[in-house]
Amino acid sequence: MASNPRARAAGNARANATGMSMVVALLVLLVPVVLISLVFTRNPEPPIPVVAYEPVAERAAEASAFTIWAPTNLPEGWRCTQASWLPAGTAGRAEAVVGDTWSLAFLTPDDRYIGLDQRAAAPELFVEERTREGAPDGESVVSGRAWTRYLSDDGRTRSLVRADDSVVVVSADLPYEALEAFAGTLAPVG
Repeated sequence: MASNPRARAAGNARANATGMSMVVALLVLLVPVVLISLVFTRNPEPPIPVVAYEPVAERAAEASAFTIWAPTNLPEGWRCTQASWLPAGTAGRAEAVVGDTWSLAFLTPDDRYIGLDQRAAAPELFVEERTREGAPDGESVVSGRAWTRYLSDDGRTRSLVRADDSVVVVSADLPYEALEAFAGTLAPVG
């Protein structure tokens, strides 16, 4: 039985055309689905807010009964992400603050957090909160002033604490040397 070569060629052409149609149809369906999923599953990093702390520091210095400390001459790339002055009795993070509270938050050029917090009232509780319940871990001397070192229970957060007319706490998940360098930039405001 001899088969017709033309019939065979026509059958193969139809099979190839049908297969090609399926591939085109799949691409028409899949390309938009892939594009839509890429658009809706991308989570870009939100921009980090940068704030000017100097005006807040000046207001705090005018209203405060204690000396307000703020950094001066920070190296290039440091960004202040939070500056707040909370008078005693105003709503804080969870409840009303016990005493006038000055706080700054910075990101270093390599995006590491470092904070400065200051308050005169309830110093023991304040130190406990800001050092993450840290325990004394020695002493540092920065610009002729003694600072007590604190280390959190998990060994992650280090703090420097100084008490004058208020308690000043510098804290970060950084070595003490980095905290000392930051504390060395602090100067009274006003």
